[in-house]
Amino acid sequence: MKENIEKEQNSNVEDVQFEDQHTEGKKPKGRKKKKKEDKLAAEYEALQEKYNDLNDRFLRLYSEFDNFRKRTAKEKLELIKTASQDLIVGLLPVLDDFERALKAFEDHDADPELIKGVELIYNKFYNTLKQKGLSPMESMGTEFNTDWHEALTNIPAPSEDLKGKVVDVIQKGYLLNDKVIRYAQVVVGN
Repeated sequence: MKENIEKEQNSNVEDVQFEDQHTEGKKPKGRKKKKKEDKLAAEYEALQEKYNDLNDRFLRLYSEFDNFRKRTAKEKLELIKTASQDLIVGLLPVLDDFERALKAFEDHDADPELIKGVELIYNKFYNTLKQKGLSPMESMGTEFNTDWHEALTNIPAPSEDLKGKVVDVIQKGYLLNDKVIRYAQVVVGN
């Protein structure tokens, strides 16, 4: 039994000596693995940060482009709606002259055939402008509104209910596709 214990002790000493010989000058494997994991984690964090930055830039650029596209589409639609605005504004005095002529014909008992002819031309002209989006403002008797009216003068209101309202229209106002192209020139009661 004593011999068995001595043999066992000798083998344990040999095993320790063998392990020492093979591990001399080598770093333990756990430290090397940990450094490699730390390096990979740092690379992963750097790549994740770069990804987040690029993704943020992409989203901002995409949003900016989408806003630009919507804005240009809106401007194009607005331009199409008001493309003929200059021409229509130039024709408004002609429309006013037609209305004055018709009123003068009625006041002076002109030839009915002449009145019919002028009315026909006036209606064609007015309907063509109406198809392009022109509409007259209804100002008479409405509240005075600086967004639609231009007050030429104030007069004492003929009745209490006409205070602050349009009493007379000197020149008709017009809208082109719900946008004011000529303000109504009015007289306001006070």
